[in-house]
Amino acid sequence: MKRRTILILAGLVVVVLMAYGIIKREWAVKHLQDIANDQATLPVQIITPQHGPASRTLVLPGTVQAWYQATIFGQVTGYVSSWNEDYGARVKKGQLLATIAAPGLDAEYAAAKATLDVAEANYQLAVSTAARWQALAGTPAVSKQAVDVQVAGATARKAEKEAAQQNVARYAALEAFKRVVAPFDGIVTARLTNVGAYVNAGGGDAGARANATELFTVSDVHQLRVFVAVPQDYADQLGDDVPVTIHLPSQPGKSIQAKFLTTARAFNDNSRTAVTELTVDPKNGALWPGTFVEVVFQLPADAALLTMPEQALIFRAPGPQVALVDAQNRVHLQNVTLGNNLGQIVQVVSGLAEGDRFINNPPAGLLEGQLVQPVKPAPGYAAPAEAVPSPAPSAPSTANQAAAR
Repeated sequence: MKRRTILILAGLVVVVLMAYGIIKREWAVKHLQDIANDQATLPVQIITPQHGPASRTLVLPGTVQAWYQATIFGQVTGYVSSWNEDYGARVKKGQLLATIAAPGLDAEYAAAKATLDVAEANYQLAVSTAARWQALAGTPAVSKQAVDVQVAGATARKAEKEAAQQNVARYAALEAFKRVVAPFDGIVTARLTNVGAYVNAGGGDAGARANATELFTVSDVHQLRVFVAVPQDYADQLGDDVPVTIHLPSQPGKSIQAKFLTTARAFNDNSRTAVTELTVDPKNGALWPGTFVEVVFQLPADAALLTMPEQALIFRAPGPQVALVDAQNRVHLQNVTLGNNLGQIVQVVSGLAEGDRFINNPPAGLLEGQLVQPVKPAPGYAAPAEAVPSPAPSAPSTANQAAAR
């Protein structure tokens, strides 16, 4: 009996050990399968589309220019004898900037005046001679032809005198150009000459502009112009009612109000942009001609349209898509029609509805029907759209239980 009892107990122990080994193996296989399933499920962040803003911000580079700017060239050939105003000087209209010494011009002016005196004397002699011949007209002493010749000679002398007068007037005008003056009230923004510098008169001749000598640049800064190239997609929204501010990179946080003045109403063939002109008051003194600025337009936008982050888009052969996630956490690749790009977000014209759940920043290899696991994003991972929590699972997986333990 003892022997039988021992055998039975030994058999029970063997059976228990075998059962334990089988169960342990099954549990390990199930545990590994759960881990594999959990690792095979892609963790994703789920978001929903949001309504867009009522306005959108457009930031473009701009250049500040003077209201008027004149580059002053020499109109006579000579040498600079003196200059009166330097960089940054405030000048009035007609104020002397420099004086040019032109001895050659002075000699030509004197010769022109002498030629005028000769023409005047010849004209007076021709007039008196013609008067004497006209007094003898009708007598046998002179013929009518001879009288007509003398009268015509007097008329020719008059024309010569008038031509000499015009020549003197031309030289007198050139003499005035020896005084280089400011064309309007403004600031001297460039002085490109010095005492003794040679001045070429080509500045007054468009054909000889390449040989012209630039002397000064005067800018009228009572008001400033800001030029900015606006892309084709936004040009039709510009107008007087669009708020515009200007920002200097050297003064972050500060803004200067600007006003819309005009636009070119034509696009550049190379850049597809329209030159747009703004005006700004320079009273604060921070803006100078030639300053680089950032121009910020507050353009109207359709708040009824839904928007989504740019990084949520998938670009494949069918066009732009989003990865919708259903209640079973299965992926459906949905085609969407996009509207305007608002920076970090883009308008969606069709393909999305309010409440749709889709993946933010989906991987390139995402497949239709793939199972995903919605997770909470890591701290610091900013999403432009509102994150949506995933539906709570009915029961945690074995792998998650093991991890919790």
